[in-house]
Amino acid sequence: MKHLLGIKNISKENIIQILATAQNFKEVLQRPIKKVPSLREVTIANVFFENSTRTRLSFELAEKRLSADVINFSASSSSVKKGETLLDTVQNILAMKVDMIVMRHASVGAPHFLAQHIDANIINAGDGTHEHPTQALLDCFSIQEKLGTIEGKKVAIIGDILHSRVALSDIFALQKLGAEVMICGPLTLLPKYAYALGVKIETDVMKALEWCDVANVLRIQLERQQIKYFPSLREYSLYFGITKEMLDKLNKEIVLMHPGPINRGVELSSDAADSHHSIILDQVENGVAVRMAILYELAQGK
Repeated sequence: MKHLLGIKNISKENIIQILATAQNFKEVLQRPIKKVPSLREVTIANVFFENSTRTRLSFELAEKRLSADVINFSASSSSVKKGETLLDTVQNILAMKVDMIVMRHASVGAPHFLAQHIDANIINAGDGTHEHPTQALLDCFSIQEKLGTIEGKKVAIIGDILHSRVALSDIFALQKLGAEVMICGPLTLLPKYAYALGVKIETDVMKALEWCDVANVLRIQLERQQIKYFPSLREYSLYFGITKEMLDKLNKEIVLMHPGPINRGVELSSDAADSHHSIILDQVENGVAVRMAILYELAQGK
């Protein structure tokens, strides 16, 4: 692997290798001294054109745990505001002898475009409504850690599928590892191409919860919606919000996940998000180990 542009572009073997390496790094992170010298000679630039909390902090911490030199770029305080192009911006960063670029961008395909024009390793930290491969890998790692395996498990992805980059990457990754996948939400928030993805489709949240072993709940991405896809957040919450009461009605234990940030009281009630079903904070913790693994594997490939 030279780049991590999307889950669609990598093999099942690549995914298994990353998850195995992540397990080793998670053990490192439990030690009193959490740093290793694996990327001591590597310089990494975090180039974020969109706001981020978990992903950006997770990458920065992973890079520092690997002893890499790190520089952070924020579009809001850069020459992008003066009209500089994406390619010029990145080439100027690379002129400072940067080896890897971690990039989040609002435009679909931005990391793929860069990968065709520059020599550095590119890691896609989210491109528009397309893919978010590192989130999918940490989701798979978290499921595997909790349930022992992904093969044969039933995973329901619930919420705003249409505007979510996490949903598409999760579908690709889970299917490659042998899971069954269902998507659930209002018909207006399910993509027209959903049938081509080989997933089950459901519009009744309770039926989805009864079917699945794992529920990965997505937030409503209002910042990406140009029109109204449902009457109100209150109505969405009434029909598609998940509560602790609903989880307690199930005749089985399920795993509850969320990529964050959570809109409490909309897609998840607070008592559901904080319940024993939830591994949301485990996902955040695992994100550092998985991103360490990705950085390490790309550095080895180079």
